[in-house]
Amino acid sequence: MSKQPQTSHRTIDARSGTDTLIKPGELIDLVEVTPLTLTDRRIYNQLLENAWEAIDKPVMHVISKTDLRGNHNSNDRIGESIERLMSAIVKMDVIWDGKPAVERVQLLGGNVETARADGLFEYEIPARLRKVIGNSTVFARLQREVMFALSSKYALTLYEMVQKRGKLRWKSSETFTLEGLRGVLGVPKGKLTSWSNLRLRAIDPAVAEVCALSDYMVEIAPIKTGRRVTHVELKWWRKDGDATGETERALSFASPGRRQRAAQKPEGQGTAPVIPGQTPPRPRPAWLDRKGEALRSETYETARLRFPGYDIYNVEGQWRDWSRDKPAADDPDRAFLAFFRRFAEANPL
Repeated sequence: MSKQPQTSHRTIDARSGTDTLIKPGELIDLVEVTPLTLTDRRIYNQLLENAWEAIDKPVMHVISKTDLRGNHNSNDRIGESIERLMSAIVKMDVIWDGKPAVERVQLLGGNVETARADGLFEYEIPARLRKVIGNSTVFARLQREVMFALSSKYALTLYEMVQKRGKLRWKSSETFTLEGLRGVLGVPKGKLTSWSNLRLRAIDPAVAEVCALSDYMVEIAPIKTGRRVTHVELKWWRKDGDATGETERALSFASPGRRQRAAQKPEGQGTAPVIPGQTPPRPRPAWLDRKGEALRSETYETARLRFPGYDIYNVEGQWRDWSRDKPAADDPDRAFLAFFRRFAEANPL
């Protein structure tokens, strides 16, 4: 297949800002054949940003593992994410020879990780994906602070979808088939199969977070064919000045990797009103921030085996938040797994 004609508005000509990064549109509205986690998606965005200056070239890119690790003390999570990204296959809609096509590509190529905890990670972008990125003319500009504040992969994906579409002049809504939206959000096969469960467990929490933490208000409305929901309409509109200020306050309560409480505090009042379905933020106890209170890497693996299909780090964030006004746990790992069991019983997939 030949490439699309080059234009003067290629995605690779866009540049990241101090607080933002660029993501090609083709890597947003894609379908994960291999499901990824919230952490996987964040790390992949960082890898794309780090490689951006030469992302369409057959070169190896280098990044510090410390930059990928974030607030966590262990590199185990990085290795797990890298292996999932290497094995991940995605489907994306592209245009080749002027005609629509479906491209299937791997997200990450070969890589080398140095043994030192503060060492380097060297990686390459697969050739087919480089070609897709080189031909891309649509992209999203993501705010780093928002990307790390959002607490689920569904919220992060919805945020990216809106950022890609937000500046369209003649369009403020888009219709998706229900299965199409499930695919883009990365809902695992066989999970959240009914509209009510999908809305309750994935869509409503994601919409609430994106509305609270981004520059846009978002709505996802069901469309029925007969008595069944078969499509949804995604709507978005930019916030006004007052709402943007509320977003900044909401972000001040957000902490990377934790369940977000997007609260907004009106001027002159000592308490913050609450977004429906959420609770106001409480002071974070010192014991949660002490070194050594981080969960062991094997605890995450145990949780993954016991509770397949759940976003482990989202549940961890909810556990941390629930624990804020509780006495320090003698064994945080056991306490987390016990909380996870109760959570899974109360929130079946």
